[in-house]
Amino acid sequence: MSMPRSGLPWLWLSGLVLLLDQATKLAVVSRLALHQTIPVTDFFSLVYWQNTGAAFNLLADQPGWQRGFFIFVALAAAFVILHLLRKTHGHTLFCAALALILGGALGNIIDRFAYGHVVDFLLFYWRDWFYPAFNVADSAITAGAGLLILDSFRRERP
Repeated sequence: MSMPRSGLPWLWLSGLVLLLDQATKLAVVSRLALHQTIPVTDFFSLVYWQNTGAAFNLLADQPGWQRGFFIFVALAAAFVILHLLRKTHGHTLFCAALALILGGALGNIIDRFAYGHVVDFLLFYWRDWFYPAFNVADSAITAGAGLLILDSFRRERP
């Protein structure tokens, strides 16, 4: 069996992440009111929150310039990832990581274009401690970053 000529066949994973992300966000926006919380367990709730900032609401208090900035950064990252996937041969973990990050980045870009903010709906907490709400795209980006770190330890150095 021959190795693929590039990592572009991994784009199916990006598409799957994008589809799951947008479908779950659409379900949340159409069924929950803004700031509505539905407890699921003692440590997890479904919520509908709008994040105009980056991770952990970074820069959310700014007057609006961050929307264009985050779109630009995500688009630039998407082009870099596509270039890396095109040039990468046979590095499964690396390609999977990039595909997850790409799908997540595109999911959040769509939100910023469509709504002007990112829809967050997964909220984990323990007693008075709350982890910032997040979504499928954020989860894919985090998993992809973790796989990149793992890949960096596994790769042979010249």
